Amino acid sequence: MKFVLLASNISSHFDMSENYDKNNRPSDLTNVSISLYINRISAVDENKEEISFDVFLQVVWMDSRLKPNTDVGEKGYIELTLEQRNQIWTPDLYIRQLREMKILRLFEEISSLRIYENSTISLSIGATIIIKCDMDFVLYPLDVQKCPVDFSSYKYTVNEMAFHWRKDNPLTFPNDFGENGFRLPKYVVSFDPREEPYPINFDGDGKDYSRNRALLYRSDRISARLLITLSREVKSYLLENYLPSTLFTVISWGSFLIIPTIVPGRMVLLVTTLLSLVTMFDTVRNNSPDALELKSIEVWLLCCTFFVFLALMEYFIVLFGIRYDSHWRRTQLVAQAASAFKGPESSPARISLSNQTLQVPHSSISNLPNVETPLLTDNKNEDNVIIEMTAIQPQRKNGLENATTRMFQANRINPEENKSARDLAASTAESLNTAEKVSSIMGRKRFRNVADVALLYAGSTRGRLDQISLILFPVSFLLFTVIYWMLYLNESRKKL
Repeated sequence: MKFVLLASNISSHFDMSENYDKNNRPSDLTNVSISLYINRISAVDENKEEISFDVFLQVVWMDSRLKPNTDVGEKGYIELTLEQRNQIWTPDLYIRQLREMKILRLFEEISSLRIYENSTISLSIGATIIIKCDMDFVLYPLDVQKCPVDFSSYKYTVNEMAFHWRKDNPLTFPNDFGENGFRLPKYVVSFDPREEPYPINFDGDGKDYSRNRALLYRSDRISARLLITLSREVKSYLLENYLPSTLFTVISWGSFLIIPTIVPGRMVLLVTTLLSLVTMFDTVRNNSPDALELKSIEVWLLCCTFFVFLALMEYFIVLFGIRYDSHWRRTQLVAQAASAFKGPESSPARISLSNQTLQVPHSSISNLPNVETPLLTDNKNEDNVIIEMTAIQPQRKNGLENATTRMFQANRINPEENKSARDLAASTAESLNTAEKVSSIMGRKRFRNVADVALLYAGSTRGRLDQISLILFPVSFLLFTVIYWMLYLNESRKKL
């Protein structure tokens, strides 16, 4: 190969082959190795999905058309000036995810171009690189972001030029970098240069190049891929969001220990807790990055809010049951008892029903539904016979309500005025008809009776709805917590 001297300004540094053309690559297949010195991570912008870091990029290739014509000395290379760089061929480096690249300058551009004795050329540039990273915040704050960065050629295909990482120390870091990566206030950033070349396609014609090797070599590029992993620091979120929301939820369970009739104390506790969780959810939603779905922290806060809301709804049910038991139901029972004792006027009998006293005629006693057969105690030495009648009320299994009606009647019994057999049979038939009517009514109102039992069970001062809630709510929240962390931590590990 014949070498000629360049112009006088560079003739003292290296020789150039006679057919040298800076627009042509050095060989049919040019191998370009790259390495990075990552000085620091400038910023991670979650809203713009960008990563900014300061690097020194070194690109190395071999060009046999260039050869130093002077003694390189102990250094083993010669340094070219800015004017000399425009005279030689350089790779068309393309960073696919690059958003912006700023060359560092102080008094002049921070860069260097060196030619080694074996015709190896090294180009080093100091720059601030802003990379676009496609981020997914569905698992926020348990998310792990993977950001690939591809260094390749734009116009040369896989059989013309190949980029790969330098074999020894492809990445170097300053001493303040940790072993597991660079620590930011919210992230731990780690870098992983992939040894295998990564094929990419810029043509975008929609063809499947993996099945056609000829098309693969004609259209794809070989890139050196750098994988940047952003692992979020979860400790701050545990202390700022998860722990307070959990405490608010636990505090709401204290309302089950407050007597239901103390409405201001119990209502203030539940409403204040509910509003605090709603405010926390709104703050987290405004300060966190956007996502296509509900983020994991939003799911947690919504469930905590829902648990407090259920505790408030439970208290409403208790209040409704107390009001129903103390006012509406008792008034209804008194009205039913009054309508049941309609009949001919006679000496009245006294009925006590739920602290209500009614005057009813003796002749209508047989018309009273759900009443036991009168118990007659005949004492010939006394002028009065006591007739005791007990109204049978459906017994609650939980023993909430036992309505017992006792009637005392004092009449003088005259043996000559005993009823005839016909009157006795008519009275028996009437009692049977009344029993059938009551049975029919009970059948039609079975659902209503079940509702009455539920309301009485919830609203009675001896009911156990608060006691059951005091056990059911913590168990349900504990189960939700276990499922939540198992599910989202498993999804987070899959991202690693």
